[in-house]
Amino acid sequence: QLQLVESGGGLVQPGGSLRLSCLASGFTLDDYAIGWFRQAPGKGREAVSCIMSNYGTTLYADSVKGRFTISRDNAKNTVYLQMNNLKPEDTAVYYCAAVSVHFPRNCLSDKYPYWGQGTQVTVSS
Repeated sequence: QLQLVESGGGLVQPGGSLRLSCLASGFTLDDYAIGWFRQAPGKGREAVSCIMSNYGTTLYADSVKGRFTISRDNAKNTVYLQMNNLKPEDTAVYYCAAVSVHFPRNCLSDKYPYWGQGTQVTVSS
């Protein structure tokens, strides 16, 4: 059974950093795109970043470029989202999601069938 579990959220001051983890079980990362999404109160879900490891592809939303970095650890079957220089507008519930991929494409706009439960990130002084 395919499962995704996020962790690493919390409260941080503006300018601070957090690293989110997405632990995958029931499948290996090689044939899947993993995306990070966020949803702030009263707003729609936003694609933040995604990685297609088989194709060496990482993509970022303009709002996080230069501040967030997505990476993966095959041995741990885990995808990370390193978030630096956090801003209050980054406050949201962050979700990771997975979709099977067989060719390179824009994984930010993919439809993801598998989702984790989310982890809260709050940026506030």
